[in-house]
Amino acid sequence: MKLDVKRALEIDTDLVTRILTEFVREELMKVGYTRAVVGVSGGIDSALSCTIAARALGPENVLAVRMPYRTSSPASLSDAQLLIDQLGVPSETVDITPMVEPLFERFPDMDHRRRGNVMARQRMIVLYDLSEAWHGLVVGTGNKTEILLGYTTLYGDSACAVNPIGDLYKTQVRQMAAALGIPEPIRTKPPSADLWPDQTDEGEMGFSYDLVDQVLFLLFDRGYTIDEVVDLGADRAFVERVWRIVQRNQYKRVTPIIAKLSGRTIGRDFRYARDWGV
Repeated sequence: MKLDVKRALEIDTDLVTRILTEFVREELMKVGYTRAVVGVSGGIDSALSCTIAARALGPENVLAVRMPYRTSSPASLSDAQLLIDQLGVPSETVDITPMVEPLFERFPDMDHRRRGNVMARQRMIVLYDLSEAWHGLVVGTGNKTEILLGYTTLYGDSACAVNPIGDLYKTQVRQMAAALGIPEPIRTKPPSADLWPDQTDEGEMGFSYDLVDQVLFLLFDRGYTIDEVVDLGADRAFVERVWRIVQRNQYKRVTPIIAKLSGRTIGRDFRYARDWGV
């Protein structure tokens, strides 16, 4: 592109670390919690969220949970263990295979997408159960790129109490991971939800994070029009496709819409400070 968007996406990692650490600490403590639960997949996003939570609350107060399925890559487990050992956080490993297989057997025609959604939601059931047992809130692991593109399972991996990395594009997550010393095998492997063998995020989406982050940044952070992004050298068909994907997935980024009947409707007018006891 004519504009150096990659440079514009560079962040002050020290400053961001301080902001996100304080964010996690304050958001949990103001509702009476001092502990957190994080699902660690062996990927870079969950590794960053877990690292930030451990810095904010102390490693002894963060439960890292691995939730493999029978076809999960062994590297996912071993990479997650690298992070657990590095941070010194307590951990649990919960195999979701016996939990999801009965549903797969009931619907043998399930495709990869349906099975992946079931696994994502089952993992969140596990996390929220352990949240109750551990007396800690679930910390989210979805980045800004995934949230904008809707590359997430509603009430699955998108569910959480707080999300420290949801305003970081994938390329910025990589910057943070390098700055915080997240283990190299986690930082350098192709991003994957590990929902089926050889699955990768970029292969499933059909484009790279580096490219889509630049387009998303211009459209949503800088407020450029499609024409303006194209004038900078981007492919029109690609920019229009990204725009449509973001629009189509808006429903994943909002709380369920409630039909308005009264003068003050939750989610629309229920926003005064007194509604939250402050």
